[in-house]
Amino acid sequence: MDKKFAIFDMDGTLVDSMVYWKNLAAEFLTSKGVSHVSKEILEKIKPMTMTESSALFIREFSLEGTPESIAAEMNSRMDEHYCKDIPLKEGVRAYLEQLAQKGTVMCVASATAEYLMDACLTRLGVRSYFQFLISCETVGIGKNQPDVYFESAKRLGCLPCEAAVYEDALYAAKTAKEAGFYVVGIYDESAEAHWNEMQILADETIRTF
Repeated sequence: MDKKFAIFDMDGTLVDSMVYWKNLAAEFLTSKGVSHVSKEILEKIKPMTMTESSALFIREFSLEGTPESIAAEMNSRMDEHYCKDIPLKEGVRAYLEQLAQKGTVMCVASATAEYLMDACLTRLGVRSYFQFLISCETVGIGKNQPDVYFESAKRLGCLPCEAAVYEDALYAAKTAKEAGFYVVGIYDESAEAHWNEMQILADETIRTF
């Protein structure tokens, strides 16, 4: 990757957290007395922000509360994992150091809340590599739209074509690609079913850092 700017996803790209997120919705809804969550619902929420998925849960399951209050409840369930046990993917630290030595300016753009990103990346000792962290919550829409990438490029002071977007999720990689960014596809076990498509779509891929 020879771009001067890099926009990293976090979950499934920098850190091994997808198993926690995969189970979060079902665990939360079970705690609210929802006995069955369809695969369709779980697929539908993948590109959504936490607030958007919370609004869906309110509509589908008649939950009490606001999208914001439910999002806060679900985020609180992830706090302990981000602060205590979610690990970096193997090789990430060395990869970031190589980019930093080349002068690459980096940020993180994630669907995860900014305070959780900060807690996790600070604990793991890599927060200093990034100029800023930005959540889809901040721009108000998930990665099925390019807003978070455009805002990242604006803050970095670059054009989309000057920045590489690192993503493990195929839908997000498609969004970034269609918006004019250079895309680096990252392998994650949670997205293994789409890896062949990712290899075709992305400008380059990394199976392991």
